[in-house]
Amino acid sequence: MKFDFTFSKKTGHSYGRFMASLLNVVVFQMNPFWIHLCYFIIVSIVGFSALKFTKPKSISFSPKNFDLFFTSVSASTVSSMSVIDMEVFSNAQLIILTSLMFLGGEVFTSMLSLQSQKHRIINSEGTMESKAHSVNSSDQMELGLVSQLHSSTNIIKIQTGQMEISTNNKHYNFESLKCLGYVVLVYLLVIHISGTVLVYSYMKVVSSARQILEKKGLQTFIFALFTTVSTFSNCGFVPTNENMTVFKKNSGLLLLLVPQVLLGNTLYPSCLRFMIWVLHKITKREEYGYLLENSVKMGYDYLLSTLHSCLLAVTVFGFIVVQFVLFCYVEWSSEAMDGLNSYQKFVGSLFQTTNSRHTGETIVDLSIISPAILVVFLVMMYLPPQTCFIPAIGCDEDKKHVGKCKKKAKKIVDYFLFSQLSYLVISIILICVAEGQKMREDPLNFNVLNITVEVISAYGNVGFSTGYSCGRQLKPADSCKDRWFGFSGKWSNKGKLILILVMFLGRLKKFNMKGGRYWKLS
Repeated sequence: MKFDFTFSKKTGHSYGRFMASLLNVVVFQMNPFWIHLCYFIIVSIVGFSALKFTKPKSISFSPKNFDLFFTSVSASTVSSMSVIDMEVFSNAQLIILTSLMFLGGEVFTSMLSLQSQKHRIINSEGTMESKAHSVNSSDQMELGLVSQLHSSTNIIKIQTGQMEISTNNKHYNFESLKCLGYVVLVYLLVIHISGTVLVYSYMKVVSSARQILEKKGLQTFIFALFTTVSTFSNCGFVPTNENMTVFKKNSGLLLLLVPQVLLGNTLYPSCLRFMIWVLHKITKREEYGYLLENSVKMGYDYLLSTLHSCLLAVTVFGFIVVQFVLFCYVEWSSEAMDGLNSYQKFVGSLFQTTNSRHTGETIVDLSIISPAILVVFLVMMYLPPQTCFIPAIGCDEDKKHVGKCKKKAKKIVDYFLFSQLSYLVISIILICVAEGQKMREDPLNFNVLNITVEVISAYGNVGFSTGYSCGRQLKPADSCKDRWFGFSGKWSNKGKLILILVMFLGRLKKFNMKGGRYWKLS
């Protein structure tokens, strides 16, 4: 028995060392792009397995495996590209989709990056301490053997002091990162809890909204939780087939969701800095002041300088105002806004234009809106979330202290990377090839514009779709039924596979924002 205990104990230690070594390889040696890609693939596969082994709401209907995997990827990459009617999913499956959206949200994944940064600091502190100990040992040996070499001793002392200062700085960075992690966690939980409570209360108080849920057989709490997580993570899934179109007259609900759309993505950096500034004023803790003064040095992409945060907020609201004015001017009296009074049109237009950047919740049928507005939405979907009006703030203001403007050693693969726009063009061409027969037989539905909207929406992780209409078929088929899922739901598996790759590309686009810079057109 003693041998068995010793053996198991050694095995446990070996397993622990193996896991620690594996973690060090992942954190320090793997490219962050591959870490994030593996994370989203694993989450998508686990989500698919969970959706597969839980029953849908209707026993008579069983979604295809590939469509379930597509939905899992769409939820984990917060793209909300739908190929299945949402009301098909049972409560258990809605909870699974909620978990996938939460795990794939920008704020949550950024917390994982903070944890890896703290691990790097801990590891580097251990390395510095071992080096300092080695230098101190050498110092004692030289003083005992050759006491007359004062200059060598002074050099060693200076090196030791520099290591101690560096260790202290890293320790201070670590404490500040801990505070930042707590702030992000509180930010995440407060908005989810408060958002769920507010949506739940609204659905309980407003009879028209409550009756819609009762008619569709949706539980109020699950709807409130699902919608809040989806909106804050900027996914755009809603448990109803019609998305938010069915609630377009419930202006109060739309107004509750608009702040969540902004706080979860485009305005997150600005709100985070404001929150840290408030905490610093209230608590007077040095860590918060250190975060404010060394925003870029912390290595957290969403912690920006004061100027950058303000300009980002101005840019976000500027885009919303421009879209809102154009949308109201073109669509105010259009078929898309039929049945709404002036107040409902105002709130609905605000909701629609706020969602065009990254969330994708909609109150109108995109297939009947003006082509000019559709093009505006295409541009908004293409823009990254941290698009800012003032260029090159980083190298002029923030990055000069951390050396990020210095040229890095180039890898061979860097010279062959394409721009983001190039990948989108290639994807559109491949999908047109995959769906070539349908484009010839059903050109009003399968046209280049609709495919372009679908691809750019998937790349922007938005979820806007023009849908598919049986009424637009040149040769109407008796078996055709209008469905509420996206246009890609009518694609072949080849086309859907390409769109899955586009969703991954869009979710990881921050790692290739400078791709294609070595390709010159003139």
